[in-house]
Amino acid sequence: MSAFMVYLLLPLMSFFSPKETSLCNQANTSFNVGERIRYTIYYNVVGIYVNAGNAEFITQSGNFNGASTYTFTANGSSNSKYDWIFKVRDKYESVVDTKTLLPYQFTRQINEGSFHKTESIQFNQKNRTATTSTTPGVFKTADCTYDVISAIYASRNINFTNIQMNDKVYLNFFLDKDLYPSYFKFLGRDVITTKYGKFKVIKIAPLLVKGAVFSGGEKMVVWVTDDENHIPVRIETPIIVGSIKVDMVGFENLRYPLNALVSK
Repeated sequence: MSAFMVYLLLPLMSFFSPKETSLCNQANTSFNVGERIRYTIYYNVVGIYVNAGNAEFITQSGNFNGASTYTFTANGSSNSKYDWIFKVRDKYESVVDTKTLLPYQFTRQINEGSFHKTESIQFNQKNRTATTSTTPGVFKTADCTYDVISAIYASRNINFTNIQMNDKVYLNFFLDKDLYPSYFKFLGRDVITTKYGKFKVIKIAPLLVKGAVFSGGEKMVVWVTDDENHIPVRIETPIIVGSIKVDMVGFENLRYPLNALVSK
């Protein structure tokens, strides 16, 4: 799995449960075609945060085998100042049905240092299966299975009205050739100040899978706007060496006014 983009994607995808929140086949109410959200990724290893890279999420309309779709694209790149150390140019893309937000296809192009990988995953939501371009065979999924990008956008439709402190909300997502169960814990509401401004936010702690980057558990914290847009404005997490902070630094064409912004 990509090490760089995972800093931003893993916390966001652990965000909902079709069974417990009835998000499965729920219509989009949170984003517009043409929406763009930009992030800066900071790395801290000795008490100082360094601008390590940037990410951008883009929403477009499209068509897949005659079906109306949204195309979600996430681009990630290292800061050009540090390309000589480790150059990153990653692209993740999910094509989903506009009515259900379930993916038809997920692709990723990973270019990190000397490592390069291109992969495509085709989803059959009716049969609950997936096939990949890199591994032979047909893999079992589950009812309402998402990829890492479609999960982020579908999660923004959560209604937090009836979610109580420390409640866990579950989900399933598919990546590589495996189906992953996960959840996030609701930690309440808060007001935080970021590089962009002061926001009213909803605070959550996702369950992370232990691996080469994360130690696993609920150590990551994600803050999303406490308004109808539900866009993540900050992520903080320890990693195996140091820590990561991700801040929202710009946006275009949000569906609703950014009412969670208290001051800038």
